[in-house]
Amino acid sequence: MTMHVESCGRPGVTPAAIAAPPGRAIFRPCAGEWRVLHTSSAAVKRHGLGSVRSLRKLTAVAAACVLAASGAALGQTTWKPDKPIEIIVTCQPGCGPDIAARNIQKIWQDHRIVPVPAVVVNKAGGGGSVAYAYLQQRPGDGHALVLSGAGAVVNTIMGRGTGHREITPVAVMAAEYVGIAVRTDSRLKSGRELMDILRKDPQAIPFGVSNSLGNANHQAIALAMKAEGIHPAKARIAVFQSGGQSSAALLGGHVQVVPASVGLWVSPLKAGQVRLIAVSSPTRLRGDVAHVPTWREQGIDAVVSVWRMITAPPGLSPAQLAFWQDALKKTTETLEWKRELEQNHQSDEFIAGAELARTVEALHVQLRALLTELDLVKKP
Repeated sequence: MTMHVESCGRPGVTPAAIAAPPGRAIFRPCAGEWRVLHTSSAAVKRHGLGSVRSLRKLTAVAAACVLAASGAALGQTTWKPDKPIEIIVTCQPGCGPDIAARNIQKIWQDHRIVPVPAVVVNKAGGGGSVAYAYLQQRPGDGHALVLSGAGAVVNTIMGRGTGHREITPVAVMAAEYVGIAVRTDSRLKSGRELMDILRKDPQAIPFGVSNSLGNANHQAIALAMKAEGIHPAKARIAVFQSGGQSSAALLGGHVQVVPASVGLWVSPLKAGQVRLIAVSSPTRLRGDVAHVPTWREQGIDAVVSVWRMITAPPGLSPAQLAFWQDALKKTTETLEWKRELEQNHQSDEFIAGAELARTVEALHVQLRALLTELDLVKKP
């Protein structure tokens, strides 16, 4: 396994490829010594796969080393966009990122955070590959952003299109968890019952996943199966281009179980169309889903977090990057954004700068192990 790190406190230095033992990430502290941090640390174990909190703990040493350098970059605000901004989402209208993007668009307009208009553009396909490839073709252009999960990290591991090292991660704006949904008339009453059936026959239950294999929705089922000793690659899964399509397939009886962001299920739950039999959070959520047990409460050690991350084309200048980090931070501080997080059971997990770079690389290490189990890792 290889992990990319930067030299301590020296912005602009080309990342070096460092060989690391399986399951570990290596960082170089300012003291000049190598420190090995285990991705199987207590924090990761407690908070789960993709948890911003656990990844922050994992990267704390490296982040401290470059604090001064990242602070200097954030201070540069001499650039501003001078033409309309494209907020690109990796799925069809109605998906979680699409809803979030339209909320961001309205916040920018109402609060004048961004001085030019913004439009939401849907570029679904290939687990975000279509959208990420669009960014890659626009080097140095600060007028195009992608709002998605960690699909670019998954692409790097799977060798599928544009990966996270070929574009520019700008900020994680929020995180949420996955709800495992069935129709209200389903025979499945719990996540435990689902696993018991799959243990006897991994293909007994058809799943619907949006919008690609290997993403957080898929991980929320795969990690539960793995925890129960069931080979996750044997699951019967249909892939849809958006959460709206997968939920429609569930309601139409074409699939029996759909894992998707909890926020997607708020309206169907209120309408009595679906039930949630598990949620991928470490502890129970609040509000309308407070009655839903976690995987862990059902004896299944599976926790998966979904990011809402903004990425940009490669080659942005420090001033361009600083503008967007500042604008996105201001966005997350508005009452409208906080209200949206609460309504969709999301958490405020803003990360940017050097801390984000190291958090993304730590996630890369975590995900590679699970995607290997799913037979989705690109063969050398």
